[in-house]
Parts: sequence; structure tokens; C-alpha cells
Amino acid sequence: MLKLYSWNVNGIRAVINKGAWDQFLSKYRPDVLCLQEIKAKPEQINFPDNGYKSDWYPAEKPGYSGVAILSKPAPLKILYGFPKDIVQTYSLSGDIYGDPNQEGRILAAEYENFWLVNVYTPNAKDDLSRLDLRAKHWDPAFLAYLKQLENTKPVVACGDFNVAHKPDDLANPKSNKGKKGFTDEERNGMEAYINSGFIDTFRIFCEGNGYYTWWSHFANSRARNVGWRIDYFLASSSLKNRIKAAEIHPSIMGSDHCPISLTLDF
Repeated sequence: MLKLYSWNVNGIRAVINKGAWDQFLSKYRPDVLCLQEIKAKPEQINFPDNGYKSDWYPAEKPGYSGVAILSKPAPLKILYGFPKDIVQTYSLSGDIYGDPNQEGRILAAEYENFWLVNVYTPNAKDDLSRLDLRAKHWDPAFLAYLKQLENTKPVVACGDFNVAHKPDDLANPKSNKGKKGFTDEERNGMEAYINSGFIDTFRIFCEGNGYYTWWSHFANSRARNVGWRIDYFLASSSLKNRIKAAEIHPSIMGSDHCPISLTLDF
């Protein structure tokens, strides 16, 4: 069995300093761990590798965004960001906030039996000022990239997609309709992944609401479980029979997100 985990740590240095990093690794012992929003470069911290091979893709802007993959089985290949043909085809050159290709948002690792793609999807912003980039450029580009990789091997894509796909994926869908993370445009982007053959693996095992991966810091939201499910493991449909578990781990603290996991029979 291969245990894959994904966690938006919202600052890896903070998670380490809180003691949550060692606690998480000792309890769950992932084979592969995908991190989002690391907000650091490896040379900035004395990073405890714990026996993992680590590949980092930090943002050019200090203290912002960034992804990393920690892996015990050594990847055959690592790819950083979108390939140039995808960037050009989908005009993914940036907006008023900058160039998403310089924000450390995509890291792909090739293994013997599949590709693993770690993603930190751009946030649409409270005023939806980044929704155009997200809906018209990013989501179509990311889907095209996944399908391009899928031409060679099945794909697992994980990370913070910054969208609640359906009303069951957030505690208050009515009051949040049309707001960032629950606009029709963002939800349509997630629906396009599903319609293209990628499985929302958690929903194989659990239906209904109450299963969340992110909680606001306000109004004691986490303790009251008023949250959003915006972190996902998507998988090529050809992997369905190999999916043995997909879980959310809300007891792990240290970030405003909790880890999620996928167990594959390889």
C-alpha cells in the first residue's frame, strides 16, 4: 500500500515551531507528502527531512505561496510549474497581482505507476478580482496539463483547489453563494475535472456534509466545524480499483487546513 498525504501548512516554519510537524509525521508516517503554502525556501529553515527526499518549488516572492513534495520512494522525474506550451495556449501570463507561474503553485512527480501533481490553486480574492485568472486561464490550463500527463500514465492530483465543489462541501452554502471559493465559475472549473474523468476520491467513501478541510480563524469556526472542503485528491478513473481509502484528518492542528490522505494499492 502507498499512503499519500496532502496538507496546506500555511507556513511550514510555523508548523515546525508549533511542534505539529513531528507530531504529524510520527502519527501518520506518509510515504509521500505534498505540501502547499510553504511560504519559505529550504535554505531559510533547518528542515528536518525525516528520511524523505524533498523537492521544493517556492514562490519568487518571499514568504508567499510555494509547494513541496516529500517522498520516501524516489520520484523518477520532477516537473516544476506548467510547461511552456500550456502557458502560451491558455494565456497564463499573469494579472494585477503578478505572474502565477512565479508563485510556486505546481509540482509534478513521476513514479513507476502514476504521476502525482501537487497544486496550490490561486485564490479568487474577496472582491473576486482574481476570478478571471482562475476561471478563464488557470482551471482550463491545469486540466489540460493533467490530461497531457495522463497520456503517459494515470494521474493523481492533490492540494488546495480553493473551491467547494458542491453545497455539501461547505457548512453554509446559501450565505456563501457567489463568494470566493463558491462562485459558479470556480465550481464549474472543478466540475470540468470530474467530467473529464477525474474522480473526487473522498466521495467514493463519504457522502453528505460535515467533512471539511479548512476553517476560518474567526468565530471559533474549527471547534464548531463550520468549514469548507477545498482540499482534494483527484485520480484518473483508471486508478479507481486501486483506491483503498480517502480520508480527512481534522485532529491534526498547526494550520487553518488539515491534512487529507489517499491510500493506493501498489
